[in-house]
Amino acid sequence: MNPVRNANFDLPHHSPDDGRTKRIWDVVSRSPLRSLWSMQGVSTKVIVRRTMAAVFEDRLFGRAAELGFYFLFALFPTLLSASSLLGLAARSADQIYYRLLHYLALVIPTAALGTVLETFNETTAAATPGKLTFGLIAAIWSASVGVSAIQDALNQVYKVQDTRSYIRARIYAIGLTIALTILFTLMLSAMLGGDVIAGIASKEINERIIAVSVGIVVRLIGWICAVILLAISFAVIYYCAPDVKRHRWHWLTPGSTLGILGWLVASLGLRLYLHFFNQYSLTYGSLGAVIILLTWFYITGLMLLLGAELNCEIEASVAELTLEGQFTKDPPEDSAV
Repeated sequence: MNPVRNANFDLPHHSPDDGRTKRIWDVVSRSPLRSLWSMQGVSTKVIVRRTMAAVFEDRLFGRAAELGFYFLFALFPTLLSASSLLGLAARSADQIYYRLLHYLALVIPTAALGTVLETFNETTAAATPGKLTFGLIAAIWSASVGVSAIQDALNQVYKVQDTRSYIRARIYAIGLTIALTILFTLMLSAMLGGDVIAGIASKEINERIIAVSVGIVVRLIGWICAVILLAISFAVIYYCAPDVKRHRWHWLTPGSTLGILGWLVASLGLRLYLHFFNQYSLTYGSLGAVIILLTWFYITGLMLLLGAELNCEIEASVAELTLEGQFTKDPPEDSAV
């Protein structure tokens, strides 16, 4: 049995490893590593094995299903919040954001994206600018339920109990929701900006080769900016969501790298599967699009939690190795009695 992962802080334990286990997780909570890429002597095989065991012990698949439901519940309030925030600077915010959402077609299956766009159009068409402005607070509050679910899941991953009050935790969730909404909008805007500049270049530059080259370069820059913003989004979640005693900022970690790559590959795999084996509409009718969207949200939540679990296991493994070294060098004084 893995001595680090057999802790359950909700029930009393009488195992001799309990004190040592709590010390390990206390080190993880209070003394985060400067760099998660340096495993300080812990082998990659050990990290992988412990991460796979932790996935089942922390019930990440069930947690991911929970996140998928809350993400769906928070989707349209989030979109309305983003549209309202953008509307403070642009009158045609709804049309701009509708155009931005089309770039989600790269990762969301077509049937699910069509439902999202249709619902967003109907909602924004029925709302006046005044209603959107005054309803912004309510929309952000509703959108924060997804972030609150992430907080609970990451607290379980890091084996910490949330000491924040309900109001304080919800304020944290609202702040994180606003930050992620802004990052999400900037990410889509980066891809749109690349396409807009490429279109202008193709019209204004007479030389065909130069115009094509400029278009490729600006689109590539837009994609790079979008990927960087996606990495920052993972970093913000991993930094702010768990209620650990001490936070340390990491721009890019093994966990966020695994989460981003896994999310992209799984999203594209889901698109390909639905392209060749799309039986949802025949089996479930109009509910097929909702099921597809829930499946994509499930994948999103699972990759997010899997990345956090990997980071957590790296820190726990290094903390355990450090404590073992301290015990070897400084044995208890009463050990000889």
